Amino acid sequence: MDLSTTCFGKRLPHPLVVGAGPLGDDLDTVKALEDAGAAMLVLRSLYEEEITGEQMDAFFHVEAHSDAFSEASSFEAESEMPLGPDEYLEHLRRVKRAVGIPVIASLNGCTAGGWISYAKLLEDAGADGLELHLYHAASDMTTSAADVERQALDTLREVKRAVKMPVAVKMVPLLTAFANFAKQLDTAGADALVLFTRFHRADIDIEELEIVRSLPLSDSSELPLRLRGAAILAGRVKASLVITGGIHTGIDVIKATMAGAHVTQMVSALLRHGPDHLRTVRREIEAWMQEHEWTSLNEMRGNMSLERIPDPAAYERANFRMALR
Repeated sequence: MDLSTTCFGKRLPHPLVVGAGPLGDDLDTVKALEDAGAAMLVLRSLYEEEITGEQMDAFFHVEAHSDAFSEASSFEAESEMPLGPDEYLEHLRRVKRAVGIPVIASLNGCTAGGWISYAKLLEDAGADGLELHLYHAASDMTTSAADVERQALDTLREVKRAVKMPVAVKMVPLLTAFANFAKQLDTAGADALVLFTRFHRADIDIEELEIVRSLPLSDSSELPLRLRGAAILAGRVKASLVITGGIHTGIDVIKATMAGAHVTQMVSALLRHGPDHLRTVRREIEAWMQEHEWTSLNEMRGNMSLERIPDPAAYERANFRMALR
């Protein structure tokens, strides 16, 4: 039974990938994930604020005082950044030495600027690919949707010029013209499209007058939004399609593959059940395929996409109209 797939230009034995999150923080956990059969690992994101924060921290604590007195040349104030770029690079190197599976770095940014040059340092540190998480809060009334898309495309192009490793773009689900933007990213050279970012939830503490943010673990109910996104793009873009969010069972992986996904990322399910859950999900996939006489995932990939089902409207407006009846 053939579960193999291709993503980031690499042949993988199956589509079960560990997504960006805390699972990649500990070397023992990383090794356990590899032993349990993870095909690939994505490290948690290095945020633009951490890069610029360390740069500013260095300036204000070191450079700003370098000419104040002669002893300053040997003085370096201790940075207050919890995990800066240098620590991220070193951790990436340690993970690469610890495991044999591909390791993908992740960058999360919200502005165009020099932070993207850090992609080259990640490549030099051994990253097998880069997941580019382009975030925009959409709260600036002077910035149009076209401006947001243009900035993202410019960033992707700059990163692609800077590195040779494959680059994925992690997309947000709330886009005015999702398919068009995805096609533009594909044309601009994205090697994979990751569907979709999970947002932190914001609530209000009415007693303390504070904003309370949380990111609860996902469940399979989050998968349909991702299935629709993959089904729209399958067969219409060159980039590999990755589904993240809502992948918890073997059946979830089967659905994602039928929608057109090449790879499925898991985080919440592994946090809840541990690394051995990868073995459970793989067994569920193989059992379902055997029962339904499928010999490979590649044969079923995209068979329920918009291009191949008889009623594409089931994914589109007809579904919305029927829900309101």
